[in-house]
Amino acid sequence: MHVGLVMECDYRQDRTQEEAFSEAFDIAETAEEYGVDGVWLAERHFATHRRPGDPMGAGIPSVVSVPLVWAGAIAARTKNLRIGTGVSVLPLCHPIRLAEEAATVDQISQGRLDFGVGRSGFPRSYIGYGIPYAESRERFQENLEIICKAWNDDRLTYEGKYYSFDNLSVMPRPYQKPHPPIRIAATTMDTFPIVGQMGFPVVSGLRGFTIPEVAQNLEAYRTAWHEAGHEGHGDVYLRVPIYVGDDYERGIGEPEESTMRSYRRLAETFRQSASAAGTTISEERQERYERLSEVTYEDLLKDRLAYGDPEAVTRKLLNLKNELGLSGVIMEPNVGGQLTAQQVLNSIRLYGQEVGPKLRE
Repeated sequence: MHVGLVMECDYRQDRTQEEAFSEAFDIAETAEEYGVDGVWLAERHFATHRRPGDPMGAGIPSVVSVPLVWAGAIAARTKNLRIGTGVSVLPLCHPIRLAEEAATVDQISQGRLDFGVGRSGFPRSYIGYGIPYAESRERFQENLEIICKAWNDDRLTYEGKYYSFDNLSVMPRPYQKPHPPIRIAATTMDTFPIVGQMGFPVVSGLRGFTIPEVAQNLEAYRTAWHEAGHEGHGDVYLRVPIYVGDDYERGIGEPEESTMRSYRRLAETFRQSASAAGTTISEERQERYERLSEVTYEDLLKDRLAYGDPEAVTRKLLNLKNELGLSGVIMEPNVGGQLTAQQVLNSIRLYGQEVGPKLRE
């Protein structure tokens, strides 16, 4: 059972970017000190403080636009911690450069890289990079194929829709053989069977889904996995908003304001993206907006959050592990980005020290 946490490298309104970098390194070092298995670096573009009329300044401000650079720095500061991308947005990157950078991090860390990949469920970043979101699925598939070939073929020759290469020797090769573990993010219902058919491990989250919806999506993933003839039952990590307080009242009360702010913002993001060019299943996005815009904190505690003291959080995560057949849990430690650095670090300490060992039993 993998016990990890995601790092979104929040950049709070009252702090400098330099302080945001320092806090992120504190989180990684605290995670290693208290027994967390791995950290997963988000990829966030143009995530600055929102200004009136600025469509690019949306979401939680963040300084993690180049996760593999972060991964290399964290690898140099730690010894045992696994470092994952959570996720690398493949369509926004040149696949050869990404293969080179990821292999370099895998060598620096001596095989501690987990390569999480996705195409991002929202088109905002694509606007800034000048790439049509309508091309995201095709670009994702092509880039992933190129990266895998670059890591395994002595000489890469490839002819695709977006890229073509002739007789390239891509260096360095990864430390892990044949390559770092690859895990694909699924944030929409139609993605789960695609990942299952491809035979890759999957990562999803509770931010946009309820527990019954996750169960339904994972059933589609595993059905497609078996129909494609893959061995086993698939491999599933779940991102879960987690906050562990010193007692139950603090565990519930301290993150409430930040969490509700986050879900209201998430609802608005679904509303805006439902009609964006190139998105799929706009009805699903509209429905998720309508539900999240009216959700209460009590609703979230029931179906989307693991908050409380160590005992309550452990109980919730064990139920999820057993009900959904999880092989890993990834903590979202600061939903909404409004918790103090001290609160976040204390929650991670309790998660690593008291919750993690019981999940691994």
